[in-house]
Amino acid sequence: MSNKLNFTKSALDAIPLPDPGKRAEYWDAKIHGLQVRVTSTGSKSFYVKRRASSGQVERVKLGSYPSMTIEQARKAAETINAEIARGESPAGKRREHKAEMTFAEFWKEYIERYARIRKKPRTVEEDEKTFRNYLFDLAGRKLSKITKGDCQRLHHDLAKRTSGATANRALAVLSGALSVAHDWGYLRGENPAKGIKKFKEHGRDRFVQSDELPRFWQALLDEPNRDLADVFMVALLTGVRRSNVLAMRWEDISLDRAEWRIPETKNGEPLTVPLVPEMVNLLRERRRLATGGEWVFLGDGKTGHLVEPKKAWKRVLQRAGIENLRIHDLRRTLGSHMAAAGVNTITTARTLGHKTLTMALRYQHLGTDPRRAAIEAGAGAILANAGVRETAEVVKLKRGA
Repeated sequence: MSNKLNFTKSALDAIPLPDPGKRAEYWDAKIHGLQVRVTSTGSKSFYVKRRASSGQVERVKLGSYPSMTIEQARKAAETINAEIARGESPAGKRREHKAEMTFAEFWKEYIERYARIRKKPRTVEEDEKTFRNYLFDLAGRKLSKITKGDCQRLHHDLAKRTSGATANRALAVLSGALSVAHDWGYLRGENPAKGIKKFKEHGRDRFVQSDELPRFWQALLDEPNRDLADVFMVALLTGVRRSNVLAMRWEDISLDRAEWRIPETKNGEPLTVPLVPEMVNLLRERRRLATGGEWVFLGDGKTGHLVEPKKAWKRVLQRAGIENLRIHDLRRTLGSHMAAAGVNTITTARTLGHKTLTMALRYQHLGTDPRRAAIEAGAGAILANAGVRETAEVVKLKRGA
């Protein structure tokens, strides 16, 4: 082996440059296979180059001198030599790793080849948002380098930074994507995001209370953007999800039958929604004033219909003096009033388009208990028949006066 020398800083710094366009190799006297390659431009790089027992020549680049020190190069070379002694191919492993997809590269393919075909556009949009906001730290990681510990830390950190529900959602999106990577053969071994215990979530039970309803309704009447005010009214009096209300089509509405057929809801099934007279009148007026188009609530964006009513919603709540109320809570408001009126759970679930009774059961303990409503109605009839008309008389009656 020619050009053999003891690697020291002074020795490497003193290596003469080869002729233009040429390169030279110098071998370390201490570590078998360790060499430094020098180009005519003055760059120096550490390599391990040696023949394995199979006869194949292994050549692995370790790093550039002086960014990588001589000691670091020697330690790295010892690791490579150990792999070769075990019959492994370090160069092959590195080529395989280099060719392996990063999570970001896979995510792009996953969205195009899987999500856009199998998921609804809104779900794809939500998944993309989850990737940008919560999973991007894994973007540059090779798929095989994403560990269960990485997923657990991500889940835990997100819960601290956002909420348990958000962390659970991000973990579900990650796990779903990695399962597809496994099915496609891009990920070997187990899905590292699978089997991680999720945080307990507490179901939201907020809805428009009876004392808030007059103020809320008046705030809707005072809203200057009549299109968005109507969106909120439709959501309140039909219990339909916001996304379906915003994408309401004239062709799906029969004012004569007073019904609205939604071709596809969140659970993937169609839903026929009865329209109360107030809704029929509202839609009849919108139809009269409509300038054409397929959408009930026309918008300027690429969808053609209204998309995001957050600003108007904020104005309505400010006028009504109501806090901690979301648009989705209008759906819960109708459900709670169904329960209060004595509507059974199965009917509530079917009316609101729930596939199971789990969500509908929540309405049965919200606000006014249906039994209380029945008792109050019966007690009112008794007092009326007894000739008790004034509040004062009721008070006297209770006191036995």
